[in-house]
Amino acid sequence: MQTFFTPDQLTDPGTERSNEILRKCVHCGFCTATCPTYQVLGDELDSPRGRIYLIKDMLESGRPADEKTVKHIDRCLSCLACMSTCPSGVHYMHLVDHARAYIEKTYKRPFMDRMLRWTLARILPYPMRFRAALAAANLGRPFAFLMPDARLKAMLQMAPKHIPPVSRNDDPQSFAPQGPRKKRVALMTGCAQKALNTDINDATIRLLRRLGCEVVIAKGAGCCGALTHHMGREDESHKTAAKNIRAWNAEMADEGLDAIVINTSGCGTTVKDYGHMFRNDPLASDAKAVSDIAMDISELLMQLDLPEGEQKDLTVAYHSACSLQHGQQIKTHPKTLLKRAGFKVVEPADPHLCCGSAGTYNLMQPEISGQLKDRKVKTLEAKNPDVIAAGNIGCMIQIGSGTGVPVVHTVELLDWATGGPRPRSLDGSPASEVPILR
Repeated sequence: MQTFFTPDQLTDPGTERSNEILRKCVHCGFCTATCPTYQVLGDELDSPRGRIYLIKDMLESGRPADEKTVKHIDRCLSCLACMSTCPSGVHYMHLVDHARAYIEKTYKRPFMDRMLRWTLARILPYPMRFRAALAAANLGRPFAFLMPDARLKAMLQMAPKHIPPVSRNDDPQSFAPQGPRKKRVALMTGCAQKALNTDINDATIRLLRRLGCEVVIAKGAGCCGALTHHMGREDESHKTAAKNIRAWNAEMADEGLDAIVINTSGCGTTVKDYGHMFRNDPLASDAKAVSDIAMDISELLMQLDLPEGEQKDLTVAYHSACSLQHGQQIKTHPKTLLKRAGFKVVEPADPHLCCGSAGTYNLMQPEISGQLKDRKVKTLEAKNPDVIAAGNIGCMIQIGSGTGVPVVHTVELLDWATGGPRPRSLDGSPASEVPILR
């Protein structure tokens, strides 16, 4: 694609990077075949190719974002299926991230949009605030039909009925391995996940200790910054990410780290991109050091000696989170591990398509998200599974809200298969207490 940025425009690092990306696009349209919003809406401007044209026009002209451009960029899930399909290597993720930051700086949204986005940015990355908001949502759920905005209804309806107790296992500390130490790893405990499901981190800690890892919860680490990053709120997301970079570099400088392990794939995609996000920042080298050793839990487990398990009479439908299969290009590890542990693994039709969760997308675009959820649940249930497994808390909540089949994290099944407790979700029993693992 030919571009016409001025030399002055190209002095901006974001514009320079977007120019590189735009010039790789050859208008082939392969991306339209795998774009979920294009399939649902049938509008060229709701495909990656259409959005690329809108972004190019907006950035080249230097004009403030307009309502039309904002509408179609907001409808993008950032599922990144287009990046898996693109034969030209167009890095759509960096392009749409820059477009969102540009929109945030140049476009004044309607009042309700501003309020909802401000509220989400002030609540979701903070576990205790999020817990309070979930409790309030449960109280307000019976009155959801009175809400004038569909997005407010979605926020009330998506809140789980049960909120687990706070887990002290997520506090800064170190968990010793069971047996000789093979690796020393930092576990990212996340933000929303700590409020929604404490079993995931607990299962991760138990499993890694059993396989010879010392597991460190670094002091000062928290939200990865993805939620605000995808809203275009760069200053907020970078401030949050910088805390993680400093916390993990302190551990690297102290006793060293073999990996920073992440069990929420949406976070993993962002942490692995810290090197790019901070490329022009004083923290550039520290950020790259973090990105270089960041790993999804499935990547780390493939390096460890996960024992082979006996065949189990349990069919697992594996849902591949977009941030894992497209954002990190991890497609087979979770399935390989589940099969090794003795589970029968099946995949739904069209496994490349998004479930509609996509961070805050299911809250901000509930209608499109609902259509994608219904499609995903239908294809999963068609496999008649006993349980659905996924590697991202957002997907788990989204799919779980549309099916009666239990939904668990992949690591919970692997923990159970190697000596851990049976996942509570299989029996529909909420957590009434959280065991201390030390």
